[in-house]
Amino acid sequence: MTMAYAAAIDQGTTGTRFMIFDHTGQVVASAYQEHQQIYPKPGWVEHDPMEIWNVTDQVIRRALDESGIKPQQILGIGITNQRETTIIWDRVTGQPLCNAIVWQCTRTRDICQHLIQQGLEPFIRERTGLVIATYFSGPKIKWILDNVPGAREKAERGQALFGNIDTWLIWNLTGGVNGGAHVTDYSNASRTMLMNLRTLDWDDEILEALDVPREMLPVIRPSSDRDFYGYTRSDGPLAARIPVCGDLGDQQAALVGQTCFSPGEAKNTYGTGCFMLLNIGEDIVLSKSGLLTTVAYGFEPGRCTYALEGSIAITGAAVQWLRDNLGLIKNAAETEEIAQSVEDSGGIYFVPAFSGLFAPYWDMDARGAILGITRYVTKAHLVRATLEAICYQTREVLEAMHADAGVRLRSLKVDGGAVANNFLMQLQSDILGVEVVRPIVRETTALGAAYAAGLASGLWNSVEELRANWAIDRVFTPQWDEEKREAGYRGWRKAVQRAMHWVEK
Repeated sequence: MTMAYAAAIDQGTTGTRFMIFDHTGQVVASAYQEHQQIYPKPGWVEHDPMEIWNVTDQVIRRALDESGIKPQQILGIGITNQRETTIIWDRVTGQPLCNAIVWQCTRTRDICQHLIQQGLEPFIRERTGLVIATYFSGPKIKWILDNVPGAREKAERGQALFGNIDTWLIWNLTGGVNGGAHVTDYSNASRTMLMNLRTLDWDDEILEALDVPREMLPVIRPSSDRDFYGYTRSDGPLAARIPVCGDLGDQQAALVGQTCFSPGEAKNTYGTGCFMLLNIGEDIVLSKSGLLTTVAYGFEPGRCTYALEGSIAITGAAVQWLRDNLGLIKNAAETEEIAQSVEDSGGIYFVPAFSGLFAPYWDMDARGAILGITRYVTKAHLVRATLEAICYQTREVLEAMHADAGVRLRSLKVDGGAVANNFLMQLQSDILGVEVVRPIVRETTALGAAYAAGLASGLWNSVEELRANWAIDRVFTPQWDEEKREAGYRGWRKAVQRAMHWVEK
């Protein structure tokens, strides 16, 4: 009997991974490649969309070649992606009008400030569940239309197309200039600041406020679509006609991969940033504590499950900064041993507000700071403080979730590349005061996208089958006493206050 699989393209902030999963949710093939990070000005972050597509092509081919799996064995392909990163391209030529503006980029600060000054934040928050921030796609679209010559004219006549990375990849996979599908899903659309959470459609009043033509926007479809978005083209990297039928923003995909299908279940993903999502069911709850309300997933047309999200901009990216900008480490794996070489962080706190502060503060004017430095402090203390920053930011989000949801989590499911660091995971448990649960399959973002595709294409028939696949690798339990935990958290919050409102208006 021929084995059948589901596959996922996991396009992240630093690189792209193609993974193939069997019916038990185990990885049977994988390939990964990084892409260039472009920093043209302070606070600006860009990617080359063509490079991302070329890297995607390469990792698909490599995973198939190395595994020996035939494309015809793949029943469906899912996409998961860095969210909010914005691309506008020419429908006729297939060429981007400019580099992608990455979710971390702060160039739209003035646009956001203008919208806030117009008094639009309560209105936009009520419609979209989001705050007005440089994070989201809507202001990025406006920036491109206002600043790239010819962009607005092309958009208004339907020649320029907008998409986040998921839309860009699906369009290229399914034909590109030769009839590629211009679609997104509920979860990605909910991150644009343009979709109404209640109607699950683009909001015309918000489009008017940002001066964004509806003609350039993709069709919004379910995250797992039995009607399929389209099929891979025969001259593409898969060289076969395979349904493309799953689409989830990376953090929502991780929620699905962790099988958090019941209200009250939560996960935290440790990647370039950290993103904690709490399933709140089918009723919309607007946060009063600095969180976002977002679509978790939608497996049927016109129907969604929602989540509260705590978005942290810089976590793994701070480790990358230690490596690439300061040269203090050679790779992220070194941080575990280096951090354990000292008893504590030597009294310092590192607030990595490189892109401002996201949840729960939403301060576009915050900037990074290292506080409490003395001559005693060494490289090891800074490395440890960087890991502590990841954990303290996560605690702030967890406290906000407690306030909004009215329940205290007893455990937190974790995933992403950094969860391989045992010291970090133990530190996280100590700082939170709850169990941290690490699953066997840690690349749950790709797994969630594969699940969405597999549900649509028939590899799996129900979410109960997916739950049966989930298994624990290790549980970390708190070791710190309450006094130590609270003293450390007080120091962290004091440090955050010093980093806030740094950029003068």
